[in-house]
Amino acid sequence: MMDHTILSGAQHEEHLPESSYTEEDIIWEDHFDGDGLNTEYWNYEPHEPGWVNAEWQSYPDQKENETSQNIYVKDSKLFIQAKKTVHADGTCSYTSGRVNTQNKVVTMYGRMEARIKMPSGKGFLPAFWMMPNDEDHYGQWPKCGEIDITEVLGDKTDTAHSTLHFGEPHEQRQGSLVLENGDFSKEFHEYACEWEPGEIRFYVDGTCFYTEHDWFSKWPGEEKKPYPAPFDQPFYIILNLAVGGNWVGYPDETTEFGENAQMVVDYVRVYQKKIG
Repeated sequence: MMDHTILSGAQHEEHLPESSYTEEDIIWEDHFDGDGLNTEYWNYEPHEPGWVNAEWQSYPDQKENETSQNIYVKDSKLFIQAKKTVHADGTCSYTSGRVNTQNKVVTMYGRMEARIKMPSGKGFLPAFWMMPNDEDHYGQWPKCGEIDITEVLGDKTDTAHSTLHFGEPHEQRQGSLVLENGDFSKEFHEYACEWEPGEIRFYVDGTCFYTEHDWFSKWPGEEKKPYPAPFDQPFYIILNLAVGGNWVGYPDETTEFGENAQMVVDYVRVYQKKIG
């Protein structure tokens, strides 16, 4: 067992469940063994700066990624690289990467798992998370729901956060785990979510540190949707590295944009229990 401290949002440690999923339950995985991103599984997701959360980066489209190297596969790993460009007039711009499995790898319930080495530096926010394949099923965010399997702030790389977003007005539930030894940006760690009807559990390196079953789907002028809505619909996987934002803050004079500014993904897996 790793040395860690549960910061918030979890049951007492002696009651936290161990995972019951095994390799026999894997229904999909990507080990990034090819020469590039497998577009049978993944979509590039381009966006302009400031699209959400007052973030500074743009996410270039696929063609630009091939030249800018924000997203690439090397040594059987996926690299998402944040970059800074200083222009002649002294202004700066930032690029990074975001990929998703929408309409390609979609699941409802099961275990979602990835082994990742996180970036380090003020203003970086890497995320392994999920959104509904059909955001209109219960209404646009946050009514549709969001499952953040893990996020690690670049200037606090000993702490992993797992969060559920839902409702209108927006509410969230969050649990956090801090390492007593180690650093999420210096070595790979395994992050996972086990999602079942009425319960969602979050794990780091096999340790369940947060279990949640308190959420709802209701907003003004509408009837409350039956529990466990909105977490009772197919979701897809997202991997991205944001630069700046309302929560993480912004890069400063200490922030470097070299190998430290990489989110490196060893693999992603989806497990589901077989019926019968």
